[in-house]
Amino acid sequence: MLKITPEEMAHVCHLTPEEYLRLETGTVDISVSTLHRISQAYGIDLITLMFGDEPKMNSYFVIRKGKGTAMERTKAYKYQSLAAGFAGRKADPFMVTVHPKPDGEEIYLNSHLGQEFNLVVSGQLLLHLHGKEIILEEGDSIYFNSELPHGMKALDGKKVRFLAIIT
Repeated sequence: MLKITPEEMAHVCHLTPEEYLRLETGTVDISVSTLHRISQAYGIDLITLMFGDEPKMNSYFVIRKGKGTAMERTKAYKYQSLAAGFAGRKADPFMVTVHPKPDGEEIYLNSHLGQEFNLVVSGQLLLHLHGKEIILEEGDSIYFNSELPHGMKALDGKKVRFLAIIT
């Protein structure tokens, strides 16, 4: 068992101790960016933190259509890992599904080390990136510095699916 204080974890996560304790108790959903910070700080695979599985493959790893380890971060976001079983990844590819939110609901912004690539597979996505709003249609893609605050929202009352690759 690790002897890490809530204060130390809060510092790693860029949160106050009170905010961190809300994550730990499950009162608030934990973001991928927070998991990424923990992953980087303690040398734990991001996929292990997200899905609880240890990657084992080191030559290749195949995910068949519609398969892959999935996790719903919140009711609005579903992440499906496309490389969960590959050990020592340099990037984390996910198929992300974002369900529409009620009008007026704020977009949750997060940030994490590295870079991110998003390719819209279906639907229409509003990406809020460092104070700018960018609309991406099916087939559009964006590559950005993921240390900049960013968040997503499905448009037109329909879910959006996109490939996200996080380094």
